[in-house]
Amino acid sequence: MNHKLDVLQPALEAALAGKIKSLVRDHGELTLTVAAADYAAAALTLRDHPTLKFEQLLDLCGLDYSAYKDGVFEGPRYCVVSHLLSVTHNWRLRLKVFAPDDSLPMVASVTEVWNSANWFEREAFDLYGIVFDGHVDLRRILTDYGFIGHPFRKDFPVSGHVEMRYDPERKRVIYQPVTIEPREIIPRVIREDNYGGLH
Repeated sequence: MNHKLDVLQPALEAALAGKIKSLVRDHGELTLTVAAADYAAAALTLRDHPTLKFEQLLDLCGLDYSAYKDGVFEGPRYCVVSHLLSVTHNWRLRLKVFAPDDSLPMVASVTEVWNSANWFEREAFDLYGIVFDGHVDLRRILTDYGFIGHPFRKDFPVSGHVEMRYDPERKRVIYQPVTIEPREIIPRVIREDNYGGLH
């Protein structure tokens, strides 16, 4: 048994009463899911409540659940997952929130709570199209300024929509439609009885 989780779990249930959608304990970790409407308030409570004191946000990322469990997942498509650390109490927590609208996935920004969320939220916006309401500088961080779409979405084509190359005649970078021929590559299967073994 993990004594820290035995203390943390009831502390979360007491401090966030009414805001918890689910609290799952699995593989020695706790995962807390809250509604999008409660996300900002829950983040403040997690940071400021004396029995919790999650001072640090270590990571934040987006997820696309559209093909989760071979497409049998029922629920919102886009999720934001954060990993929190309490230096004071030496415990960790995974915090999840689902964006309620798949056509415009939006959740509150937590940059005012943990400033380390800034670039993580920009990355989730860039790669998944999740909008963080209240973020002061929400713009692309990894893809090009003129990039169209969000490349980590499950429905984004593997080859993309356009490609970029340097044109020596124009002496600049140009964009053009993708020239890659889509093909299916089937790996070679070796069925020799003693392949790789000692003879």
